[in-house]
Amino acid sequence: MRLRYAGVWRLCGASLAPGTEAVYETETKTVRCLTCVSEVMSPAPEPLGEDSSPAESGIAGASARREYERRKAKDEEKLRGKWGRLGGLAVALSDERQSTKAWERGAVGEERLGARLDSAAHGRLAVLHDRRIPGSKANIDHIAITRKGIWVIDTKRYPGRPELKIEGSILRPRVEKLLVGGRDCTKLVDGVLKQVGLVRDVVGDWPVTGALCFVEADWPLTGGSFATRSIHVLWPKRLAKILAEETEGDVDVAAIREKVAARFRSS
Repeated sequence: MRLRYAGVWRLCGASLAPGTEAVYETETKTVRCLTCVSEVMSPAPEPLGEDSSPAESGIAGASARREYERRKAKDEEKLRGKWGRLGGLAVALSDERQSTKAWERGAVGEERLGARLDSAAHGRLAVLHDRRIPGSKANIDHIAITRKGIWVIDTKRYPGRPELKIEGSILRPRVEKLLVGGRDCTKLVDGVLKQVGLVRDVVGDWPVTGALCFVEADWPLTGGSFATRSIHVLWPKRLAKILAEETEGDVDVAAIREKVAARFRSS
């Protein structure tokens, strides 16, 4: 669309004057310039060859953003095919499907956390984003390497308050459940534990910690973070603070970064 008012793209920082053609995101009420959007909307890249550099940090939320654009384009194509000459009007008046919009919500969450982690990165902290899991369509949102160890981070942008519910008694085994807004999201913990295991296979004896980072969740004013089955559940500012404080340790950050990046390539 042509912008009625001036804007700034939240990722590249480009200033967009009124009348400029750009992409307007209704979910975040932000704009994306056409100079950069082509990179986001491009098809999924071919697998990296032997001459590809594994050292790239990656782009937070890139694969989720591509999947959103793919689904959005497919949905619009169906509408245009159904309504013919009125296809453009049908697209403009139709709401996005929730299954499609969910990918944009996820991408925005990863982008926001990625920006915060990048701002905290320094010589003793390295961050990798959107890393492909070999032999799978899945990916790891973020991997942070500090002097004390490696963090595997899964980003979620869910509404509601994350809580830990513990069930069990003398006659029943203890069971921990992760609830978000009252919904049972325990499977998210299982997913991070699997990712932690994959990274641990690569780094050997170095400590590997898992984290579920909820962006824009209903966190209380004080406290709120917790751990379940060794997985930390917290928010972006809290996570960045913890990582920034892990400055003492024996991990060779640069070497481990290269090793992890070589195994889990950028999506």
